[in-house]
Amino acid sequence: MELLQSHNIPFLAALVLMVMLAVSQLFGLGDVLEGGDADLDIDLDADAVAGDASAGEIGFLGGLLSLLGVGRVPFLIWLALLLFAFSLIGISLQALSVDLLGDVLHPALAAVLAGLFALPVTGAVSRPLGAILPRDRTSAVPLSSLVGRMAQIQIGTARAGSPARARVLDQFGQAHFVMVEPHDPSAELAAEEQVLLVRKEANTFYAERRHNPLLSP
Repeated sequence: MELLQSHNIPFLAALVLMVMLAVSQLFGLGDVLEGGDADLDIDLDADAVAGDASAGEIGFLGGLLSLLGVGRVPFLIWLALLLFAFSLIGISLQALSVDLLGDVLHPALAAVLAGLFALPVTGAVSRPLGAILPRDRTSAVPLSSLVGRMAQIQIGTARAGSPARARVLDQFGQAHFVMVEPHDPSAELAAEEQVLLVRKEANTFYAERRHNPLLSP
């Protein structure tokens, strides 16, 4: 089949990745990915504004991302739309090249051209789609607001200098996945334990066990 030829490999790979994203949603892995994305969005908060970038640069970046549809729909939906547009445009471009030029384009060149066209197409689809889709986030919150909330260790054992991954819900019920170390350097926090986030330093949270006597009234 013409579709399975080597010049279409980048676009077939994008289709496979899109299917994998759909499967991950069915099996609940999308929550983890969305949680990671939420943290990336949150990092662009007041702390970032206080950094080296000027307000004008941030405004330009925000406008560009909005134009491309980023943030108008959940990230995984946006990514699936981009992959689908990239695949469809790329395969169509190769077929058109055969009709007009008598041969296919080099896969790398076709991928670059398809990507350039796919981005604005994804933005054009995402903006109206975002207006009709129910939003799965009510608000972005700064990571510092998670201090004082309960979290559950998800993967690994948290030790001093060796953080473990934990899941915590913000005041809107949105899940965040953060790295946690014990507040007490001699303690260990095992998987499935419920812990209280007591402070944050850089990208690491420090937590106490829920039943720690220091937390008792």
